[in-house]
Amino acid sequence: MADSHTGRLCVQIIHSHFGPITSAISSALLTRGRLPLSQLVRITGYKPRTVISSILVLIQHNLLWHARTEEDGEVLEVNVDECLMRLRFGTFVWQAERLFGKAAAEIVQVILDHGKLRPPDILFHLGIYEPKTITVYTQAIHKLVSTSYLKASTILSHVSPRDKRIQYESEEKSKIVGFPTAKELREAKEVAEARLRREEAEAEQVGLKRKAKEPPGHRAAKRKLVEEEEDVVEDTVYFRVNFDKFNVHIRNSLIVKAAAERFNEGASLVIQSALKVTESSQTSVAEVRSDPISMANIVLQLSSNDDLASGLVLSSKKVSNSTCIKEYLGMLSSADNPTPAGRAGTFVSFGSSKVQVEFEIVGRRLRRRVLEAVTRERHGVRGLRILRLLLDTGKLDEKQVSKVVMMAPKDVRPVLAALAADSLISTQEVPKSADRNPTRTYYLWYVDLHKAYSVILGNLYKTLYNVGMRRRAEMEANEVKAVLEKRERSDVSQDESLLSRLERDILQGWEEKRKRLTVLEMRVEETVFILKDLGVLGINDD
Repeated sequence: MADSHTGRLCVQIIHSHFGPITSAISSALLTRGRLPLSQLVRITGYKPRTVISSILVLIQHNLLWHARTEEDGEVLEVNVDECLMRLRFGTFVWQAERLFGKAAAEIVQVILDHGKLRPPDILFHLGIYEPKTITVYTQAIHKLVSTSYLKASTILSHVSPRDKRIQYESEEKSKIVGFPTAKELREAKEVAEARLRREEAEAEQVGLKRKAKEPPGHRAAKRKLVEEEEDVVEDTVYFRVNFDKFNVHIRNSLIVKAAAERFNEGASLVIQSALKVTESSQTSVAEVRSDPISMANIVLQLSSNDDLASGLVLSSKKVSNSTCIKEYLGMLSSADNPTPAGRAGTFVSFGSSKVQVEFEIVGRRLRRRVLEAVTRERHGVRGLRILRLLLDTGKLDEKQVSKVVMMAPKDVRPVLAALAADSLISTQEVPKSADRNPTRTYYLWYVDLHKAYSVILGNLYKTLYNVGMRRRAEMEANEVKAVLEKRERSDVSQDESLLSRLERDILQGWEEKRKRLTVLEMRVEETVFILKDLGVLGINDD
């Protein structure tokens, strides 16, 4: 089950996309957990036919999982991650157009609008009937499927991975003879995880089939063309958008921007070229590092107009791009600082003429920067100084904190209490005796990253919910609502000069407010991506 802030945001997203009935059903599932159909009908008060129709809509859009249990039979559960991903749909369409063109963007848009579709259905909804246009869109579909931006929707994608993981673990544990040891339990869990990943990988490979080769009597040129395009998209398979592949581009853009902020534009160009070389092999944001690449491949990605030497201080004014790239890679890999602090600030690992972009290290640093920014905003420079001390040294008592940060104990105590109230830091009790008497107990302060990131993420979801409510309130104001309804008329939509000057001013004010709220929503969503997608809530952090 999702927490209160996440649940309210999911209900708001579903309400804005599908209406009040589906949002009421989703709210019941989010607040009470997984439920069978009979209880869902009783709780919501809708007719069974209405509830079933709403469930079918949500399943079509991959927002509901369904599983079968021994107690309740078939139960339903909200896919929270899929629901929150709908906030990035506009970004996904923009990325598809930037990568593959307008036809691919239209295909991604229509699939996002319908949840999952077969290739003939995609062409039907787009209204494509001319043979030449059909060829363009068919090639775009093939390109999206072959590069994993679209993946097949199978039966396994409608079952909760948690249920499958529990089932596979129980099957592996049943094979253990006698009382299981900790090592055997860990091995059973690893086997279950590997089995789940293997099934998901096999399911995503569905969708392409081998094209029948032409008979040997044809010309060599035509035979060569057939061999190059022997994989075709199956018309009977339903395809959905692969969000992980699009999230890779968001992660790469954040890394490039972080390199520009840390060093300069030349360093960002080098790391952007390194990411572009391995972009086809990057499938998920959970990857630790990129594939190794050579410096020659980075040189090929740069154009002759890129001035890398302007960001470096070199003895000679005329230097090649290879020399500049080597210098930048030395900076990005912290070659001049081989300490733990230097390794924690690296962007790439550069050794034996091979370069790898360190996704995990950069993600950890981006999450820490968010934590420090929140601490500075709420508790000032003093709170930030204490937080950085605890992050770097670990557990300390109040006297040690006061001594190291060079602040009086009377000033440190309220700051520690305020940081603990916001869950940015936590306490560890170390009793001197077995009775755990508070007077004979040490209290050590430290930073629980998982807890801190969870609280910040909950506040970000609350902010996104408030932004959505503000947008709805602005849109449903009497004067704005009347102008928007008038603009939807066929005559006004063709000629907006039919609107009065006052109505145009109201419309312009509403568009300005909506633009500002959208920009705010995008900034908050970027922070959510850093905390949630670039690391499972800081579990992998030190």
